Amino acid sequence: MSTVKLSQRQRAWMALRGEMPPRLPFITRLEAWHRSHQRTQTLPPQMADWDLDRLHCEVGVGRLKFVNAYAFRLRGVEVRARFEGEPFYAEYEPVIENFPSFWDIVSTTKPGITETDLITPQGTLHLRHGLLEEHVLNGLDPYLQKHLISQPEDYAIAEAIIERMEFVPLFDTVRSWQEQIGENGLVVPLLQRIPFQQVLLEYLGEINTFKALHYERERVERLLHLLDEQLMAILPRLALLDAGHPDGTPYVEFPDNLHGAMTSPPLFRRYCLEAYQKYTEILHQQGKKVGSHTDGDMRPLLSLLPECGLDVCESFSPQPLTSCPFAEAWQAFQQGPLIWGAIPSPWLEDQTSQEEFERAIENLFDQIDRPILLGVVDLFMPHNSIERVAWIAQKLEEREWLPGGSQTRPGDTAPKGRTSA
Repeated sequence: MSTVKLSQRQRAWMALRGEMPPRLPFITRLEAWHRSHQRTQTLPPQMADWDLDRLHCEVGVGRLKFVNAYAFRLRGVEVRARFEGEPFYAEYEPVIENFPSFWDIVSTTKPGITETDLITPQGTLHLRHGLLEEHVLNGLDPYLQKHLISQPEDYAIAEAIIERMEFVPLFDTVRSWQEQIGENGLVVPLLQRIPFQQVLLEYLGEINTFKALHYERERVERLLHLLDEQLMAILPRLALLDAGHPDGTPYVEFPDNLHGAMTSPPLFRRYCLEAYQKYTEILHQQGKKVGSHTDGDMRPLLSLLPECGLDVCESFSPQPLTSCPFAEAWQAFQQGPLIWGAIPSPWLEDQTSQEEFERAIENLFDQIDRPILLGVVDLFMPHNSIERVAWIAQKLEEREWLPGGSQTRPGDTAPKGRTSA
């Protein structure tokens, strides 16, 4: 067995480079669990004074931290927001990190309705977010009840805003988080969603997008073209992002929330495949690895994802969360993309017995014969077991993966699994 102990970050970067780390990286998000138990005062006594970084260290799992790589200044736009009818925000030409969803200014600690107006010379757009008491207690974010574009005349207003938006780099913020997280995790700079996912999830919403593609396709495709032009102008400016990164190759991600039932294979081929190819080519020329947040059902897209240029499918969610068996994706992605995730959160619930849980994890481990980043998908929720996360982390420390993909574990007399050719 190897005596060299690599950090979670070092393991992750070996996997991202296509090398087999001796211990698999286990990097995930525990924020929702930690936040919820803090708010409900239900943290185990020994954890009562632990911050999130200490929780990750003590449990033995690396911390995944998403950080926006840039924001936008909204030129010529006045933003006004009300919570439960009471004004709480008003600013002209604000800098917004999360456009057009505006998570920057929406409360995550008080249940209620937040309404936001974007006032421009061309007209006014309206957003509405909802947050329930159960969302607050579970540490979850608000949800969009009304998207930015809800009627035909909204397209022109949104286009005028997009054409005037100014890029604001947040590279120092990314570096600051890298310093804070250190070796026990990975900071992932987020880009904006690719144009089709922006339209689907942020500008129109799922149902309205499908209707618009049928009744007003020209308007939708004009918006897609404009968002594509914007992203093509932004990507070259990311060349300095993570310059001097200690791990050599920066990793960035599109927070796309892909789902094969929504972004179906025909839609993916028409609106996403070539877009990913040209975006990843630009980022690869900068020496970056590129991923997408693929937390939906990837089974319909398994044959397409290897073509699109992505290096990583992050938050990959297999059965029982989706219809996609891990083994099918593992077979389909032999030449990439690399899987990050693969541990579905239902395995960490009481409805799954300890025996079933341990058997599922061991079966997963037995299939792994090439690099992977493990994580709980899509979120580690308040009702999930922190003890089971610690169990997984401990088992990963007891098992070693050899460069050819075979494994050794305590008591083994010979490596298990695939051997080097």
